[in-house]
Amino acid sequence: MNAPSPNGKPRLAISACLTGLNVRYNAGHKASSLCLDLLDKHFDWVPLCPEVAIGLGTPREPIRLVGDPEHPAVTGTRNSTTDLAGPLRAYGQQMAGELDDICGYIFMQKSPSCGLERVKVYQEDGHPAHHGRGVYAAAFCALRPDLPVEEEGRLHDPVLRENFIARVYAYADWQQQLRQGLSRSALIRFHARYKYLLMAHNPQAYRTLGRLLGNMRRDDDPQQLGPRYFSQLMQALRRCASRGTHGNVLQHLSGYLRNDLGQGDKAELQQVIGQYQRGVVPLVVPLTLLKHHLRCHPDPYLLQQAYLQPHPEDLGLRNAI
Repeated sequence: MNAPSPNGKPRLAISACLTGLNVRYNAGHKASSLCLDLLDKHFDWVPLCPEVAIGLGTPREPIRLVGDPEHPAVTGTRNSTTDLAGPLRAYGQQMAGELDDICGYIFMQKSPSCGLERVKVYQEDGHPAHHGRGVYAAAFCALRPDLPVEEEGRLHDPVLRENFIARVYAYADWQQQLRQGLSRSALIRFHARYKYLLMAHNPQAYRTLGRLLGNMRRDDDPQQLGPRYFSQLMQALRRCASRGTHGNVLQHLSGYLRNDLGQGDKAELQQVIGQYQRGVVPLVVPLTLLKHHLRCHPDPYLLQQAYLQPHPEDLGLRNAI
């Protein structure tokens, strides 16, 4: 496994056109202000364009998916005699193996090579179905099912954006754990840090993974159990947390402080949690108050929780959810 980038930032693969590179069929780009302005400070980008990589020039004839949405061909919009699905699929498989130091991937939406969902697949009558997937992206993701992936367009939704970035940092944390080595105690400590983040995203998986590690026998090999645990964790974190599940976690965390806070502080904390659950204030408000009380009354177990800061605060990702 490769080491992280020298500056410590997680590395993200990204469709090259989103970084402003002129690699599209019309020799243009689709520069993403969200990626280049909001996220650029926190990540190192690995720009990739599969269409250029397989030898298509710029400018070039646009390509599209045709035929079976599950196994489409990829042809030019004017010249349909050459199927590019094979080369795109092979490049996706190649990159899935080579990019072993990335912690996530941001794809260009609606692209016949890179789109993750709802890509048009044209039928014999000339009409498109809208449930295809880019051939390169499909091949890549099939070999990297645990890697956080998302389309740039969906990242403009604050809930989806926060969910994706939280998964990226969890993935990076696991890679760091692998570099340090897996052991029974390391697995238990890792899970302890992610307990409440997992509870917020997927209460059922929270219980399932707790049992998985709780039933770990002395002769169980952490090198085998660890990847199984992490795969289930990453699948669980794909579910977006709701106000209800966030509220439940906030109540659990506030319970640790019940012997430290006076009646006034307890009442204020409950009021703010209630306001969040009713949609009056964003998540950052009760979290800020909770962190204030934790600074005054430190609890080692709570202070290690990834839930309290799953990503850098200056990204402001919890200000709008």
